[in-house]
Amino acid sequence: MTDVQRTFTVNQPIDKVVTYLKDFANTERWDPGTVTTTRLGDGPIEIGARWRNISEFRGRKTQLEYTLTRAEPSRLTFVGKNKTVTSTDDLHFREIEGGTEISYQAQFEFQGLARLVTPFLKGALEKLGDQTEEQMRATVNAL
Repeated sequence: MTDVQRTFTVNQPIDKVVTYLKDFANTERWDPGTVTTTRLGDGPIEIGARWRNISEFRGRKTQLEYTLTRAEPSRLTFVGKNKTVTSTDDLHFREIEGGTEISYQAQFEFQGLARLVTPFLKGALEKLGDQTEEQMRATVNAL
């Protein structure tokens, strides 16, 4: 399993931040690896809501189906799966003076032969983590 973590602050109130990030379709704006994200189904965004995400990583496109598995006032968790990887995005939020602190953790658990390359992906995933932090911060600050 590979794990990437970042903690940073934004200048928006916690409710606004959580509401925005709860809609995983917004990854098109804040996740530099995302090509497209499409909501599957209708209705309110609550536990069990699903999205189809197409991302590009190291020149290869991959599709995962993400499910919102936790939706709390200060925490959101999304789990994405395909036959090669399970990706868990876990976001914690804390109200601070003048905004919100976001702790973002992305875990990647590769299956099958893909597990063999896991040690070689850490550097590229860390770089993606840096880019994600920068883009998420800029996008949320501009809300």
